[in-house]
Amino acid sequence: MRTTLRRLITAALLIPLLALGLAVPALAQAPADGDIRDRLAAIPGMTVTEEKPAPGYRYFLLTYTQPVDHRRPWLGTFQQRLSVLHRGEDRPTVLYTNGYTLGTTPSRTEPTRLVDGNQVSIEYRYFTPSRPEPADWSKAGIEQAAADTHAIITALKPLYGQKWISTGASKGGMSSVYHRRFYPDDVAGTVAYVAPNDVDDREDSAYSRFFDHVGTAQCRSALDAAQRELLVRRATLEPRYAADNAAAGNTFTTVGSADRGYELGVLDVVWGFWQYSTEADCAAVPPVTATDDQLYGWLDTHSGIDSNSDQSLAAYTPYYYQAGTQLGSPNFDVSHLKGLLHYSTKELYAPRTYVPRSIPMRFDPSAMRDIDGWVRHSAERILFVYGQNDPWGAERFTLGRGSEDSYVYTAPGANHGAKIAALSADQSAAATAALLRWAGVAGPDARTTAPARPALPFGELDRAGLLLERHRL
Repeated sequence: MRTTLRRLITAALLIPLLALGLAVPALAQAPADGDIRDRLAAIPGMTVTEEKPAPGYRYFLLTYTQPVDHRRPWLGTFQQRLSVLHRGEDRPTVLYTNGYTLGTTPSRTEPTRLVDGNQVSIEYRYFTPSRPEPADWSKAGIEQAAADTHAIITALKPLYGQKWISTGASKGGMSSVYHRRFYPDDVAGTVAYVAPNDVDDREDSAYSRFFDHVGTAQCRSALDAAQRELLVRRATLEPRYAADNAAAGNTFTTVGSADRGYELGVLDVVWGFWQYSTEADCAAVPPVTATDDQLYGWLDTHSGIDSNSDQSLAAYTPYYYQAGTQLGSPNFDVSHLKGLLHYSTKELYAPRTYVPRSIPMRFDPSAMRDIDGWVRHSAERILFVYGQNDPWGAERFTLGRGSEDSYVYTAPGANHGAKIAALSADQSAAATAALLRWAGVAGPDARTTAPARPALPFGELDRAGLLLERHRL
């Protein structure tokens, strides 16, 4: 019943496209043979902008014409960037929703390596340059982005006809789930890494509980003491912070002042530590007797001296806009900093702080409730991977009675870079088996239709893919 209804809705949405004579991805037909570059370029709305070398693959940077509003395509279009890492048309294809701007260096995600497949990576709408001009920010939401992904998959399936798997990490992992909610049949399965699930943005106690229990008591105490010391020495360190940013040409119009930027950086420092470091790094936390240089350097390492400047925040406006309108955002207990903060944490440490006031924002509490309900009651073939010591996993997706062939795994001691390979041996084997089954291959070296050939080993393309986003998500 649900599938039939979805098809009826899809048909209804195509009618205005046809009436206006616009390209309809579902009807586009790529040439049946010829060089893969020519076949990609022949897809209506697709432009190949560059080809780069990639060992064992061909790697293309492209743009695809998308409507600003998929429900009202006559309102205009924009060019969305994507890349294709081409392994072979006989191979499965992994759709990577990175949630942010597109990396243009060839790299493989873990699922791509495991299935030895092709990889299509998409730049999230409203991250530059994939942004309409002028930008109507009300069209930056999760349903429009899911429709972007659906359109690209539909356009490429005539070339890549084997099974499709979607994946993403952090905001990209969230985006892969949102795409499945609106287009559940586009792919055969999804691997969502370290994907937060903030169902009720008013209830954030899970984050406080996380920071009360993560790591050892000794490490937690050291982190709290170092964070507090950054505020105790504010009179010395904040002028240095302001001067360093001024020397770099950085300003603080969006967050309001260097004083506010410094406080935000201090609030972020413990979160940043657990997001990207491990328990082994606790030994390097500076003591209260550390020099100013040591404390300042530690703040820069885990929070970023320039991270709250206008120049740094500009690249992340679409994320903070989404966090303040649909995704939700974390807050947590900072009572150990009592008497040292200049601002209300609930007001300062919020998405509105990071978005220019010229962009209106209104939070929709129903968006994440809808996603969460779908995962619990209707999701099929989704694999969630979390890191035990990652603060973003404090509020995570939970499966329900209606979730079918879906799994949630936690990598021991892992941070925001948790992977299937970091799971226990049994769980890693089970997760890999589920992924290969969904992708239609029996093992890393299996083939669907092509003659046998060895899969490419872990190499430079995979090391490039290990790089993490440095900002919040």
